[in-house]
Amino acid sequence: MKKLLVLLAIVAFVATALTAVAQDKGPAVIKLDKAKTGVITFEHAKHQTRTECKTCHHTGGFEKCDSCHGKKADGKKPKYKNAMHKTCKDCHKKMKKGPTKCKGCHVK
Repeated sequence: MKKLLVLLAIVAFVATALTAVAQDKGPAVIKLDKAKTGVITFEHAKHQTRTECKTCHHTGGFEKCDSCHGKKADGKKPKYKNAMHKTCKDCHKKMKKGPTKCKGCHVK
């Protein structure tokens, strides 16, 4: 009986931990300050309600974009700037919502 209780406690603990991890969807706001033209405030939480995670996190992981899309293009993956501009601007144009001009995102 004790083994069963211990097993149930372990299962409950693991289920609780997995639920907490699944609910952690990253920061609500992300400040992208690498651009020379100004800081970009990305409303991460708002975008999560508008699209699926895989739209941006297309590799299946949740690393920062510049971990793959570094400053140097390798011919296979676009540079960070190009990847962000294409992803963000294309989506904003398609949805007919959100900024598509430089100063709409880049704030000095």
